[in-house]
Amino acid sequence: MKKAPFIALLLLVTNAFAQNQSAEYFKLTREGFNEKNAFTTTAFVEKYFRVPGNTGFNASIHYVEDILKKAGYVEQKESEFEAPLTYRIEKRAMKRNTWEPIDASVQIVGENQPLIAFKTNRNMIPINCPSTPAGGVTAEVVFVGKGMPADFEGKDLKGKIVFGDAATGRLIGAAVKAGAIGAMGYSMPKYTQPEVHQTSIQFGSMQASAGIWSLLLSYGVKERLKAACLQGKVQLKVDIATKIYEAEELTIVANARGSINPTERFVYSAHVQEPGANDNATGVGTLAEMARLTASLIKAGKLKPQRTLTFLWGDEIVSTGRYIKEDTSRAKSILWGMSLDMVGEDTEKTGGSFLLEKMPDPSAIWTRGTDKHSEWGAGDVKEKDLFPHYFNDFIFDICKTQGKFANWTVNYNPFEGGSDHTPFLQHKIPGLLMWHFTDVFYHTDNDRIDKVSATTMKNVGVSALTAAYTLITADENTAISTVEQVKTAALIRLKTEFELSKKAIADGKASADEKHILEVWGKWYTDALATIGTMPVQAKTTRVGSSIKVATLAVEKQVQAYLGALK
Repeated sequence: MKKAPFIALLLLVTNAFAQNQSAEYFKLTREGFNEKNAFTTTAFVEKYFRVPGNTGFNASIHYVEDILKKAGYVEQKESEFEAPLTYRIEKRAMKRNTWEPIDASVQIVGENQPLIAFKTNRNMIPINCPSTPAGGVTAEVVFVGKGMPADFEGKDLKGKIVFGDAATGRLIGAAVKAGAIGAMGYSMPKYTQPEVHQTSIQFGSMQASAGIWSLLLSYGVKERLKAACLQGKVQLKVDIATKIYEAEELTIVANARGSINPTERFVYSAHVQEPGANDNATGVGTLAEMARLTASLIKAGKLKPQRTLTFLWGDEIVSTGRYIKEDTSRAKSILWGMSLDMVGEDTEKTGGSFLLEKMPDPSAIWTRGTDKHSEWGAGDVKEKDLFPHYFNDFIFDICKTQGKFANWTVNYNPFEGGSDHTPFLQHKIPGLLMWHFTDVFYHTDNDRIDKVSATTMKNVGVSALTAAYTLITADENTAISTVEQVKTAALIRLKTEFELSKKAIADGKASADEKHILEVWGKWYTDALATIGTMPVQAKTTRVGSSIKVATLAVEKQVQAYLGALK
């Protein structure tokens, strides 16, 4: 009996069914995601300089709580599964005081207008900076160049203000030792284009116990003050007002309960702290709207989650890591994690593009061809750190589908780390990051609401929700379709790597090394195919396992063919 035509027909029907499933979820999320809601939340959150425990951080948490309550989530009393939609606010005593900026200004004595002021540069005050005495201080400012030891020699700095063309952190120690009352410095990475965006300041921090105050300067202010100092003696009036006080750290967690396997879950995380609009008020706002829409669809009977969907807002990496570590039995059933961080860029203003940061695959080790790291920078990934999984290609394909639909540019980058996807990966849980880079306003006080695109937030929210809805209701057809999807991605990747290795060998690279790269890619993808076996909520037949075997053989066969062709 000839089975091939039947198998081909079965695969065609299966793929069509799975695509229809995602298409239906796309329809629901595209129609239901209200980008105005996401933008309004973002605008509220970005008003504040948010540090765990301070007024702005807590106000943001409670703003999200109000959205959840209005959407139908009820406050958890004992168990997170006591109702279909629950939320809780976790409160923890902080080991250190929180900090809050109130106001600041620097004025050259004799001039009418401030040199720099908090109302236009709220990042000028580093986190943990103390206040000046009420009414401010007036003192001579002394320029110390790049802040090297030789730059301090022979200078009387007692009772004066140290100013350098160097990071403030480099200046503080020497300034304290010399008896200075304060320090002002400048340091901006090249990708922020400080000579173009001359008012930008990246936020920073200092030791609360430093013993002096310090300030951060923009390129424009630094140049103006340096020019003044080089012309003669300059006195500054500096006024800083901050609050430092005991506080609780808040985390808010919401759950949409799964009906069949409620302990298995997809977890979203968006960090609240940091002062920016895109970083990360957009993550907070996008995730809040995603939670609202999820509740609306469940109450309308249009979404019937079979696994649990969890939404988490808190302190970056800390809250997500704690969520995983504090309950080991819960952690074992977290099937996927996703970080929403910097998800609302108006890229015409910020530059860069949407990026999906992949779980560690071989491109994080051998970054070549069209693969490239962002200006955030590569991590130190070794072969032992690789994490084979279907999650990379599954999510990227969802994003590409939305990109094609909405004319939205979608790219990816090899694993780099540094956001809420990292704790998932550290605990062997599949985790991805949705973000944008390079953003010229990254971490600066020019990252404000005018740089945010509601449309971008919708594209990210639609993609993130459609992917999760598909996974928390996945059946065997979904899994078999994903097998085909991952196999196709594997064959494309292997062809690309083969061509790159062939050229590398022709250019003098060692054949053994190039073959090893192909072998690692082949193993990564065969191992990724194997993970699809747990995708269905309920396994009813052996069809998924059979499709994985067939796809694995195809990948292995192609690897051997390419290895044989490399001389």
